[in-house]
Amino acid sequence: MPDSSSSNTPEQLIVDGSLWAEFCDELKSAGDVILQEHTPSDLFNRAEGFRYLTRLLRAGLESYVESSDPRFPRFFQLANETIKIGNDNPDNIYHNANVDGSLDYRITGNRGTVDYLSFGTKAGSYATTGTMEPTGQLEANDLELDDKGNFDIVLSSTPHPGNWLPMRKDSQSLIVRQTFGDRSKERAATYTIECTSPRGDNNLDPAAFAGQLLRSAGFVNNTAGMFAQWMQRYSAHINELPADDQALCQRAGGDAAIHYLQSYWKLAPDEALLIHAREIPDCKTWNFQLSNYWMESLDYRYHHICVNKHTAHYNADGSVTVVVAHQQPGIAFPNWLTTAGHDQGGMLWRWVEADTHPAVECRVVKLASLQSGSPLENIP
Repeated sequence: MPDSSSSNTPEQLIVDGSLWAEFCDELKSAGDVILQEHTPSDLFNRAEGFRYLTRLLRAGLESYVESSDPRFPRFFQLANETIKIGNDNPDNIYHNANVDGSLDYRITGNRGTVDYLSFGTKAGSYATTGTMEPTGQLEANDLELDDKGNFDIVLSSTPHPGNWLPMRKDSQSLIVRQTFGDRSKERAATYTIECTSPRGDNNLDPAAFAGQLLRSAGFVNNTAGMFAQWMQRYSAHINELPADDQALCQRAGGDAAIHYLQSYWKLAPDEALLIHAREIPDCKTWNFQLSNYWMESLDYRYHHICVNKHTAHYNADGSVTVVVAHQQPGIAFPNWLTTAGHDQGGMLWRWVEADTHPAVECRVVKLASLQSGSPLENIP
């Protein structure tokens, strides 16, 4: 690896090409995450793993290079239909912005009609600290709106009247989550962000760029490594859905209003996973999703891989049964989610703004027993 000691300035590393070489070396080392002993070694999962790294690189460059200057913030997406991170929610639109807790900001927008909307500030980053600790949150229910649904939010480290999103001096980023119940019936919120503190110019600073480029590669390596570790942890309870470590989820950038049940599914071709929520608490919403081994949501553009409070079919007693199977088990199971050609992956049940967080039961059965049309209680 090129010598990047203190005797070489960022400017020198750019001019002699050492910076680029170090960036490429960091990306190369990210491949070791995919090749770890505990990760799947078959062709399909390996190919998805390396594609995952390319997606993380796109996200890293957008965040740490193109949208990195907190004096000139803009909303971008670290997760969308083709960039997926940490069991990203198929029901969501995510937006991110880089901020600085020592500066002040204004978000101007319209509430829309989306089911759930939250703004959260975070300290740290996957590229450096490996965490995104919460430093403030504001939810749509707490927003003051005009008669057209418009709002203004102040982001600052000091209290402010009206719509105030707290930061700390070490806040570095903002995450906006829009969670849909039924996308066909809801209108997304719209918003822009501006820095209201004195801010100078936005010309390229070569020394700053050197750090930005290396952080983008570090983001790829650290993000892939972190969630591979999570999947190794989840391997202790394959095909079960226990409550996750909520504090850990929050430090990783989770939403304070969400309770996470998170795990690892793995099914043979002739098996299915029955997931039964006997009790649905009073909540804003809930959802369940399937992801691949790398904790990327399966391709929800073309496959039915998630279900939520608004789209689910409920049993007569108000409970919900979800069936995960490689093929349609029959018309008796409307909450069927396809594995989309995968044999294993991550899965996540979210309770959002729920008054309680009941357990969710799971059991593996033979697919043939579902296709027989037997009542669930009679399936061995």
